[in-house]
Amino acid sequence: MTDPRAPERIVRRFARASNLMIAGRPFAATGVGADALTQLLARLGGIPSPSPTPGRVEFDLDAELVLLDGEPLPQRGDAAGRIAFAREHMPVAAALAERLDLSGLRVGVAMVLEPKTAVLSLLLRERGAAVSVYAHPDETDVAVADELRARGFAVTADPGLAGTAERAAALTFLRAGLDVLLDDGAHLIRLAHEDDPALVDGWIGACEETTSGLTPLRRMQDAGTLRCAVMAVNDARTKTMFDNRYGTGQSCVFAIADLLEERGIALTDQPALVLGYGPVGRGVAAHLRALGAEVRVAETDPVRALEARHDGFATGRAVELAGGALVVSATGVPATVTPEIAAVARVIAVAGGVPGEVSGSGDALVLGGGGAVNITAAEGNPIEIMDLSFAVQLAALGELLSRRPGPGVHALGTDIDDLVARTALAVRGADIDPPRALDLDGVDDWRSPRYRESRS
Repeated sequence: MTDPRAPERIVRRFARASNLMIAGRPFAATGVGADALTQLLARLGGIPSPSPTPGRVEFDLDAELVLLDGEPLPQRGDAAGRIAFAREHMPVAAALAERLDLSGLRVGVAMVLEPKTAVLSLLLRERGAAVSVYAHPDETDVAVADELRARGFAVTADPGLAGTAERAAALTFLRAGLDVLLDDGAHLIRLAHEDDPALVDGWIGACEETTSGLTPLRRMQDAGTLRCAVMAVNDARTKTMFDNRYGTGQSCVFAIADLLEERGIALTDQPALVLGYGPVGRGVAAHLRALGAEVRVAETDPVRALEARHDGFATGRAVELAGGALVVSATGVPATVTPEIAAVARVIAVAGGVPGEVSGSGDALVLGGGGAVNITAAEGNPIEIMDLSFAVQLAALGELLSRRPGPGVHALGTDIDDLVARTALAVRGADIDPPRALDLDGVDDWRSPRYRESRS
């Protein structure tokens, strides 16, 4: 393997063909060039595994063959095939769904419409719910939407809609009647409050899975305008620590590298500037560095900026660091990429993202139309990551139905993180030690052990 970029291309090709995760995945590499590939996979969070382990991917470089669990990596094919493949790799969500009885419940799913969302919709229906699906025009995989329609789902998803027509379609979806809404970005929760608050009064509640969605909902709560219960799915550790960091990090950086390669540009041809160092920014910066980019970080929060420096990234003012750089916005805040930043950048991309995150482009190359690049130019977050996120969604739905809390943004119980994580570890064949029992010798005594012998 004489091409120094060959390992990166091999890994991206695997991820593109499978939509599977690298981090946390057992792997083996053999053949000429295996050492370089092994080093890259380890930097991306893969686990070297010389012996067969559940989920192991094997790269035979001499035979140009990729094996998954000992079998050739399958061709996923059409939308039905991609949905079936995703379902095969979403055992955690399936296990959490089995705990629910949704008989007679009307559930709306308003999320990026791709194979993993289709699996979530199928799991909900199999537990007895009447499921309707909505997707924004720029977040719709048309083939997946058509496949769900063919299976009897009511699907509101049309890439051709915009402006008033898009709003009308969203309102039609809401007015069809819901008991629970699973939202992404809180766009439909907010639209219902804005256009017809009476719609919300009939809901049991909603579940919201993004930071950019929970932020305005908490403002509504503070202002006394939030009329329904919202379960804060995004705040669960098994969501944010994995979806935002590992999922968005891999899917966005790989999509950026793919798009640049189509234009004859290497990821390492220019420095990279990550705007924002929250969970998404950390993941993007780590994946960019793993692929060999020189990474800088601009962050307005002083603690996060300090963290970025301690993680080994140069920090400073965005405009000063953006010159000639690949600028990746990871804030989820509108107008993050200002005209001043765009004027000096070489390439601009958005990781995750909200509408309007790029407010100016100048002469820079804007990837994915300025939308979330892992959605506009790829297949969204990896399957196993969405397996975790949707498992949390399902657990949150169960908690919403059992608790029936009043209006407001509600944290999930810590037992949900424990349940989801233990289920995920079990399907990966990973054991952990049990929690330590209370110690009869006084380790759990609140009093200082230093003075134990002098107590009367």
